[in-house]
Amino acid sequence: MLILYSIPIGLLVGRLLGGRIERLGAIRFRLAPLAVAVLLLQLALFSPMSDGLPEVVGRWVYVISTGLVMVVVVANRGLPGLPLVVLGAASNLAAIVANGGAMPASASALAAVGLGVDGNTNSVLLERPILEPLTDVFATPRWLPLANVFSIGDVLIGAGVVVAVAVVMRRGPVAERGEGRSVGPA
Repeated sequence: MLILYSIPIGLLVGRLLGGRIERLGAIRFRLAPLAVAVLLLQLALFSPMSDGLPEVVGRWVYVISTGLVMVVVVANRGLPGLPLVVLGAASNLAAIVANGGAMPASASALAAVGLGVDGNTNSVLLERPILEPLTDVFATPRWLPLANVFSIGDVLIGAGVVVAVAVVMRRGPVAERGEGRSVGPA
């Protein structure tokens, strides 16, 4: 949920830098239908709709869908800020794969936001998670709407989104080869 905060922050930063919101409409986002499909799949996976799904299947679906997120992000790496998003997404995927298809969360971070790992969640509690510094070891303040745990990968993704929104608002999309046109299919 930390990533959701990056959009309004990016809009604010972009506006403070003299950017125009209508420039965001010029972005041609590659593989957008795949991005929407993966988002809907993950929403279903971590909702009551997945009740009864065997844990091993849920973990494989999570790993594959997170890998597909990486494909979308890499396909759009020419957009400003997207290299940060690639790094953050790779960090999260590494932690998820290393820990058997689930993102470990620290007990103290979960307690800080009043959450557990019951029900439909991508979080698991492990005594010694592999790649622990890349797991959900941080917590947003409990008073924030949608307070949750997050990882350094989430921070990088959020920072990349802020940069992308602010830069595009300021100067428009930038082509992969600096040709001054938006990123999109050739």
